[in-house]
Amino acid sequence: MSLKMDRASMAFTFKGGMLPMTVMELTSADPERIRDQLAGKLSQSPAFFQHTPVVLSVEKLDEPHLSLERICAVCRAHKLLPVAVRGGSDPVKQSAWALGLGWFPPQELRPRPLESVAPEPEPSAPEAAPTGRIYRGTVRSGQQVSAQEGDLVVIGAVNAGAEVLAAGNIHVYGALRGRALAGIHGDREAAIFCRELHAELLSVAGNYKRLEDIDPRLLGSTVQVSLSEDQLAIAALT
Repeated sequence: MSLKMDRASMAFTFKGGMLPMTVMELTSADPERIRDQLAGKLSQSPAFFQHTPVVLSVEKLDEPHLSLERICAVCRAHKLLPVAVRGGSDPVKQSAWALGLGWFPPQELRPRPLESVAPEPEPSAPEAAPTGRIYRGTVRSGQQVSAQEGDLVVIGAVNAGAEVLAAGNIHVYGALRGRALAGIHGDREAAIFCRELHAELLSVAGNYKRLEDIDPRLLGSTVQVSLSEDQLAIAALT
């Protein structure tokens, strides 16, 4: 009885989630330069600037000349919604919090190993391929299906309001009407394949397009979605 009463009195629960988030990597702290570039982008892709949440990356900026408040105002004037700041020292963190924004630590970059001539390694047992997931049936509205390693194969449709995520590729052998996010851990070689494209959102390694940004001639087609020069490329498959 007490357990039922406790549940009835709960107003919310905290849940982990993986949501697509656009990172705006700033290379200038000049609000006017940012304003001019945003105005140009707005004319090219107005659908993107519809209250899109963004994370402001300040890792490449000279912090003493940084005015987060002015930069946020420029973003909001162009219908972008800053929700957090990534990088910066403690004063930047405090400024973010004062503006009601979240703060993320700087992104860690993995150093590349130096190329060197090394003796040919001895033959060894092949490494096991990353495990994937096969989901049979329709992914219904409000449902999320994910593969934290490898590819996700959906033998069925993905309804509007549903979400499929994978560390690798996503294959949908049916209509894709919901959201599909491939390469969720940053794999830029990942791709999305679907039998019938009507997706609300497509994302590969954090780069995404909404339904209104997709060429209408591709809707209803069998397509492949991949990343090309930081832009999503959608091509029909025959």
